Amino acid sequence: MLDNSPRFERLPDGPGVGYKPQHFNDLLNEPAPVSWIEVHAENYMGSGGRPLAQLRSLAERFPVSVHGVGLSIGGEGPLDKDHLARLRKLVDWLRPASFSEHLAWSTHGAEFLNDLLPLPYTNDTLKLVCAHIDEVQNTLGTRMLLENPSSYLAFSESTWDETDFLAEVVRRTGCGLLLDVNNVFISATNLGYSPEGYIDAYPLDAVGEIHVGGHDEDTDDNGAALLIDSHGKPVVDPVWQLLCYTLAVTGPRPVLVEWDNDVPDWPVLRAEARRAAEALQPVR
Repeated sequence: MLDNSPRFERLPDGPGVGYKPQHFNDLLNEPAPVSWIEVHAENYMGSGGRPLAQLRSLAERFPVSVHGVGLSIGGEGPLDKDHLARLRKLVDWLRPASFSEHLAWSTHGAEFLNDLLPLPYTNDTLKLVCAHIDEVQNTLGTRMLLENPSSYLAFSESTWDETDFLAEVVRRTGCGLLLDVNNVFISATNLGYSPEGYIDAYPLDAVGEIHVGGHDEDTDDNGAALLIDSHGKPVVDPVWQLLCYTLAVTGPRPVLVEWDNDVPDWPVLRAEARRAAEALQPVR
């Protein structure tokens, strides 16, 4: 009988990094302070080869979080059955400590859009998102975490605040939440609200994982600050400060440093992980 239990019961309340193949030997030889890793599901849905062999090796040593980017949880159409089946196959052999996806959509009909697009927060959207989460959790046989988006505009038809919407999703489906602190900072800056106020209203008891990452700075047509979620730079000080504000309320949680574009050499990423460890130290 296939053992579907995770190799590690849960992610440790310590720093993790998004795994990139160029860091394979570094992670094996000098992992401190990294205590877990995260991979994007869609990069490991093949049948074999070096990527899967390396991931199998790392999974024996590190708890692994699988982060999906292609399910289109908020898409109007049904979930892609083939994609979901490949994801189930990955989860079955990898047995990760955690699985997460985004509160976003990326499909239209048969077309896949290479982006994570925002949703209006309405009762219809709530019903759709909850039905998709139920399907994912039932198919994978595990509780999933749902990540808050980075926002660049607000929908006039929204009838829910984002934090209340997420709390209701948790109540209806039993899923957990992935709190991306960088996304909170981006959305608060772009839409003109308090990031600390957002954290205060967030259903923090449901948080199973926290993300921080880098972003780009631009200006809109009116000259106001416009932040863009890019995952291609170091985490800025205000985001580290918001992380510390969050951890002071939640207590220790698994904290991931995301760096997906213009990936640096290992010492740079390791230094970011050390800053995450330092943020966790006062609340351990």
